[in-house]
Amino acid sequence: MPQFPIEKRSKVSRNPNRASYDRETIYNIVDEALYCHVGFIEGESPYVIPTLHTRITSNIILHGAKDSRLMKCLQLGKEVCIAITILDGLVLARSACYHSVNYRSVVLFGRGVAINEKGEKLEALKALTEHIVRGRWKDIRKPSQQELDATAVVSIPIEAASAKIRTGPPIDALEDLDLPIWAGVIPLKLQAFEPEADPQLGAGIPVPDYVSSMRK
Repeated sequence: MPQFPIEKRSKVSRNPNRASYDRETIYNIVDEALYCHVGFIEGESPYVIPTLHTRITSNIILHGAKDSRLMKCLQLGKEVCIAITILDGLVLARSACYHSVNYRSVVLFGRGVAINEKGEKLEALKALTEHIVRGRWKDIRKPSQQELDATAVVSIPIEAASAKIRTGPPIDALEDLDLPIWAGVIPLKLQAFEPEADPQLGAGIPVPDYVSSMRK
């Protein structure tokens, strides 16, 4: 299916012209973002937890300490809502009420399924590591059995999802267009700077190419 089903929980009602339910559009935003926010209910209280994520096919992969509140919720198969936003620019209008931002966002829904088989768990952790920095997994020490036992890894099949995207200049009221006030967009992007070595790094260990190339 090229699109996710449009459901009441995922349908964009405010500025629906900015909405997309296209899988490729949604996957591209999920894959570019480095982290997400997971919303869930425990008891009578709502929680929103920021965490790292990755995607394998149509599943969101999360990990954490087995006894953490989020992992306990996910392993029980409770419904969660995951939000992801990439900020692309500050939109400065002539009027205070028309200021905005350019962004690409995704809201998705699903229920967690614990990944317990060792091979699948390692593949999921590899995908999470590669999502942070592609090429890293081949260089690092792999998780020990003790570390695997202490870590929960969960797959969340995406049941419903929508993207919402804003691009372009401010949308001022017609009567404000002649005001002598600067208006426009300040573009923003996530940027990698010069790598900073661990102070305890051994002598003669070079910066990997996949790290130094991130500055480009």
